[in-house]
Parts: sequence; structure tokens; C-alpha cells
Amino acid sequence: MAAAKIKKGDSVVVLSGKDKGRTGTVTKVLPAEGKVVVDGVNVAARHRKPTQANPQGGIDRAPAPMAISKVAVADPKDGKPTRVRFEEHDGKKVRVAVKSGEKIDG
Repeated sequence: MAAAKIKKGDSVVVLSGKDKGRTGTVTKVLPAEGKVVVDGVNVAARHRKPTQANPQGGIDRAPAPMAISKVAVADPKDGKPTRVRFEEHDGKKVRVAVKSGEKIDG
């Protein structure tokens, strides 16, 4: 399995689609499907009928999974999208932002 360039908890920037330019935190990664769930981005609304469990009914809003290729890690220095590479520091493999050379919380 390839190393994960985007992980849960990462700050990411949306590159394309209706939420282009928005930033958020990754809440879930689905590597088998090649998708990520980003908090507050790609929010899907679901209209619920009243039931005994939920007598009020209403509209449930929740972030839906989106393609991992549509997001890029936000550079720790300036918050702009950047690619990620792996380097070895003190015998440990760490993720590094290509744009600024900063370590990504690892």
C-alpha cells in the first residue's frame, strides 16, 4: 500500500468543484474508495420524514465524501495548496510541504 499523503486531521484546500478554494479539516479518509470527508465542505442535505424516533422530521445536513484528487494539503506557512513529499529526519519518515519545505505536523 502506498504511503498516505493526506491523513485525518490535516488542513486541506479544495481545488475544484462547487466548494473550490474552501479550506477544512479532514475528518475521515476512505483509501479503498479514494475519497475523503472534509468538515464543512461538500455538505449534502437529506430531507427526513417525521418518524417515531424523530417526530419533527426536517433536513439533515452532513459532509459527504469527495475525491481525494480534489483536495490538497494546506501549506503550514501560508495556507495555500501544496504537494507533499516524504523525507527522513532523525531516522523517521516525515511529510514535508513541497512549496515551503515545512514539516507537516509529523
